[in-house]
Amino acid sequence: MTTFWLRVVFSGAVVCSALSGCGGRGGSAEGRVGVVNCGEEVSYPSPAQRLFVNQGNRIATVLALGAADRVAAVSSVGDDRDVLAAAYGAEVVDGLVVATEGQPSLENVVARRADVVVSWFGDGDAVSPERLAERSIAAYQSTEGCRKGTGAERGTVEPWEALRTDLRGLGRITGREGRAEEVVRGIEERLGALAAAPAAAERPSVFLFDRGTSDVYSSGAYGAPQAIIEAAGARNALGDLEESWTSVSWERVVAARPDFIAFVDYGRQSFEDKVAVLRTNPATRDLPAVVEGRFLNLPFAMWTSSPLNVDAAEHLRGALEAGNLVPRSGIEARLDVPG
Repeated sequence: MTTFWLRVVFSGAVVCSALSGCGGRGGSAEGRVGVVNCGEEVSYPSPAQRLFVNQGNRIATVLALGAADRVAAVSSVGDDRDVLAAAYGAEVVDGLVVATEGQPSLENVVARRADVVVSWFGDGDAVSPERLAERSIAAYQSTEGCRKGTGAERGTVEPWEALRTDLRGLGRITGREGRAEEVVRGIEERLGALAAAPAAAERPSVFLFDRGTSDVYSSGAYGAPQAIIEAAGARNALGDLEESWTSVSWERVVAARPDFIAFVDYGRQSFEDKVAVLRTNPATRDLPAVVEGRFLNLPFAMWTSSPLNVDAAEHLRGALEAGNLVPRSGIEARLDVPG
């Protein structure tokens, strides 16, 4: 049995409401700029001077803009530190102030005198747009986490469009609009090369294993993995779910009969433990992808919405080619993921 896998170790601003701003629509005046976030115009400092950025993928987005000098502090860097250093430079990443290794508290944010918080704001989080607004701190919700109306589902736009939206929105907030367009163009060029690669007669199915035992957390049509998997020449085993990130049953996974399994590498559950779950669960142990060990393990920041998504697509394409699931393309991943 041959196993194909990659192991990665790893001031003050007035906001009129939590979701809508008080500045002029689309323009900047008196040191503020209007940016559409999750369908609502929000007023931000222009340019923001003290960003508080939560989680590796959003940190990657800000660093890709060359806006490390606008970052007051970060949180939840976790196992993404190594891949961020590989992509943007160890000196840049080492220079970031880590307020907390876990999810931030409101006290963490206030202590760093943040003027904008960039995060995925979830239900019940200690830091919410509403609580930030009470302290005159603006909130930027990752577009991947925007809600569909009043329901619980997340994800409102196609994943690459969500990434472009965040690059341009945060570029506007940090005064790096020109750099944002450069990053967008670079991603589009690399996606064009992937789209031109020879396709399999039938696209292989890829299942993304984030974490889980009794059920499994994964990603549907509106999450970054959908875009990554499609760009690599495959199809998402959960692509029919109109959701960004969600839990599904093992029966749902088995019914999809994935040809390949990719893993999100971060501390909540080790790669080895996830493989053990697949190989001991009667429902999954006989799946061809499990039997043949067709696996790829990449960091959290590469699977969640960030400029590193195109790097993930290149790595996934290579792994699918190595598993003889798609034709050889000559595409090589540009980012050397630490192992």
